[in-house]
Amino acid sequence: MKRAHRRNINEPGHAHELTFSCYHNLPLLKSELVCRWLAESIKEARRAHRFDLWAYVFMPDHVHMVVWPRRTNYDIADMRKSIKAPVARRAIQHIERSSPNWIPKLTRKRGDRVERLFWQSGGGYDRNITDGRTLIRMIEYIHANPVRKGLVERPRDWKWSSAEWFDNQSEIPISVDPIPPEWLEET
Repeated sequence: MKRAHRRNINEPGHAHELTFSCYHNLPLLKSELVCRWLAESIKEARRAHRFDLWAYVFMPDHVHMVVWPRRTNYDIADMRKSIKAPVARRAIQHIERSSPNWIPKLTRKRGDRVERLFWQSGGGYDRNITDGRTLIRMIEYIHANPVRKGLVERPRDWKWSSAEWFDNQSEIPISVDPIPPEWLEET
């Protein structure tokens, strides 16, 4: 049975909570190097697609981000692709050179075609956010991920997260953009 593709809702003014996972939920983001590549890719995508990054967390096997497109005409799928594709290319090349024993775990046959996958197929999840209360709940949820998984005691202790910035305005691996005051008025 063929699964229906999830439809993205590209609505001006909406924020988006994006979630995407590593292939077969492998802990491919445990690598500091891969996390740095992901951070670079997000920075490039922010410039190319003109979106604000409001919050994020990189878990060992998946990523959560809250983004807010600044253009009225945008495609969230294109943004996601421009974040994920460069990381996948670099990481797979790196794995082929340095850890070839991982290649069978990243390989999938489709008919006569052999593919190497870093990310799980499909776009992941995209939840539109339209109000401040939901936005704050989403940010708290994503920041609490490392605590729920038993990786740290406090959200701000997880390096690859914006939680430390929200708590102390401290330096973090990827700077986040300020949330416009009108989003926070109703919280």
